[in-house]
Amino acid sequence: IEYGQFHIHSYFYKLEHYNRIINNFPGEIFKYVNKASLFDKRPFEHEFFLQITQSFSLLEILIVVNQKRKNNKQSRKFKNENQDLSIIKYPHLKELHLVMAQKDYLGQFLIDTKTCLSNNVYLRTNY
Repeated sequence: IEYGQFHIHSYFYKLEHYNRIINNFPGEIFKYVNKASLFDKRPFEHEFFLQITQSFSLLEILIVVNQKRKNNKQSRKFKNENQDLSIIKYPHLKELHLVMAQKDYLGQFLIDTKTCLSNNVYLRTNY
């Protein structure tokens, strides 16, 4: 049995938490969301994380649950790995939870050439 999910949003509701975001997230702007969780059976790629930071500019807590390896290894060669990628910035992030997350996502967040985190981010992982 396949299950689906959807969210209905009102412009007058100040949503602070957005749970179980999947790859086909529409990319809207959520000015008040400070906590988000990402969950999918398909891998998250660099562009998806870029879309998340653009949609949730005040994000303080990010939870990633995904055990699928990333498909796009950003050129796959170390010397060219980061040339064509936009740097993803999380200026307000205080907590990063990589729970049941494939090790590719640990690299996504801890390699400074791909991602820029603020100082003193609490990291929780089961790597």
